[in-house]
Amino acid sequence: MKIGRLSELTGLSIDTLRYYEKIGLIDPPFRKGGHRLYDPDAVRWIDFLKALKATGMSLDDMKRYALMRRKGNATAANRRVMLESQHALVLKRIEELNTCAALLEYKIANYHDIEAKNELDDKKRFAR
Repeated sequence: MKIGRLSELTGLSIDTLRYYEKIGLIDPPFRKGGHRLYDPDAVRWIDFLKALKATGMSLDDMKRYALMRRKGNATAANRRVMLESQHALVLKRIEELNTCAALLEYKIANYHDIEAKNELDDKKRFAR
């Protein structure tokens, strides 16, 4: 598939795809008549890269992972360790965000209470 179609399917810009190719995150495409032709499996790989990025994985680690992937099954254990490490970081971040969410919920409830008290005070004042 051509780069424009890959861009449509992955949501990444053509410039980003070219950059990812340049830094080794995606395999260089087959070229025919000056056009890049990507393997259909590139969509799944790019979706995985997007997920890694969403976890906060650095580009350097993503490049290291991509390089190991190219080397095949001999690097499976190393790739698994990388993913386990990233997974632990994600779980820690989820825990941190849950703590933040609980604090926000507490504060929001507190403001609801204050607003309700103010409304009650206003009703009492106007009732006189």
